[in-house]
Amino acid sequence: GGWLLLQNCHLGLEFLDELMDTITTKESVSEDFRTWITTEAHPEFPINLLQSSIKFTNEPPQGVKAGLKRTYSAVTQDLLEVSKMPHWKPLLYAVAFLHTTVQERRKFGPLGWNIPYEFNQADFAASVQFVQNHLNDVDNKQGVNWSCVRYMLGEVQYGGRVTDDLDKALLNTYARVWFGEHMLSEKFCFYKGYVIPKGNTVEDYLQYIEQLPVIDTPEVFGLHPNANITYQTNLANETFSTIVSIQPKDSSTRGGETQEAVVQRLADEMLEKLPPDYNPHEVKAQLQKMGAIQPINIFLRQEIDRMQLVISRVRATLTDLKLAIDGSIIMSEELQDALDNIYDARIPKLWFRISWESTTLGFWFTELLERNQQFSSWLQDGRPNQFWMTGFFNPQGFLTAMRQETARMNLVKGWELDSVVLYSEVTKMMKEDVVGPPPADIGGVYIHGLFLEGAGWDRRNSKLVESAPKV
Repeated sequence: GGWLLLQNCHLGLEFLDELMDTITTKESVSEDFRTWITTEAHPEFPINLLQSSIKFTNEPPQGVKAGLKRTYSAVTQDLLEVSKMPHWKPLLYAVAFLHTTVQERRKFGPLGWNIPYEFNQADFAASVQFVQNHLNDVDNKQGVNWSCVRYMLGEVQYGGRVTDDLDKALLNTYARVWFGEHMLSEKFCFYKGYVIPKGNTVEDYLQYIEQLPVIDTPEVFGLHPNANITYQTNLANETFSTIVSIQPKDSSTRGGETQEAVVQRLADEMLEKLPPDYNPHEVKAQLQKMGAIQPINIFLRQEIDRMQLVISRVRATLTDLKLAIDGSIIMSEELQDALDNIYDARIPKLWFRISWESTTLGFWFTELLERNQQFSSWLQDGRPNQFWMTGFFNPQGFLTAMRQETARMNLVKGWELDSVVLYSEVTKMMKEDVVGPPPADIGGVYIHGLFLEGAGWDRRNSKLVESAPKV
């Protein structure tokens, strides 16, 4: 008749099958017996146990209002009055605002943090404790040591989790802009409409927080308004992907065609368009003609090897899938994944692991043909006048090979590889205007296919400009 608590069950999934058998096969179970399970989301969690359970999720609050409300709901009146210093209450609120901000930026992905960090309530509690201890030790003549406060928040309490240099710079910027003697001024605000309220009770602060906007503009966190477009787009894509993944696949929904018939037709079309395999002897012979030991040709060989792997994997998967649909071979788990994803116009996991990102299977397959065309033309016709750099598996390797070639060409001038740095210049030429490589006295290569995020390019004046809002 008691309660059984099992914590972190994602670390012991095998036991859960045993637990399910024990519960379901037990002849007599007390009506007061309950099993409480805590777990992280895991793709291999027993689905029958999950479906038969009542589920609770603990999600972080969304938005500044919800975040501050949750934080101040745990603040007691004793904590609010723990220090008589005039800096205490503003500092407590500012740390709470910082805590909400660092958590809220996670939803913007790489725009918010280069690396997603798990900031939690322990970081806030440790920061508050530090501020309290610091104010207790403050000399009234010298005042608050703001350099110490900023360093502890930006480098230790929150910065201790941060490993990326740019993320660390962001945290230190928050600390520098928000924490200082100026935060006691009447004019201070985190952003327009977001100020430090004045009050003597927790209820005063909760009343102020209650009137904050439910939905915040990204500018509150120091981001461009367009960051919200990226967030909403990713959220919508994730929602649609989930809806598609749980749709039944057995029933016919496309003009009378079954799932197997649709996939078999698509497989035939892709197999027909799929480029032939590279002949290793021909590749070796062509590279020998161009200079097999030149860094740029070594890079080409590596790219062709990876493209051949993709072509072989796609051909094998489609061929086996057709045989499985016909009943000639058993439908394995990987083939079932390919069947479902091709039907939903998504990239099968088998292909995605060795290739590149793309929004749909159609775009992915078109890019396969275009990438292969660049390598085939390069191999047959010699080095191109321009390179589609985003069509490489390893663009960084291409840049390294170019630096190596440049250093070798200028060896008589005393150039060393370590001293060669990359320099980019955006020309006014269109892709079709390039009829030859860059002049020999300049060197380098022409590239195309790069894109900008968060800015636009003024071709007339050759400079970055604010990008037009997307609609």
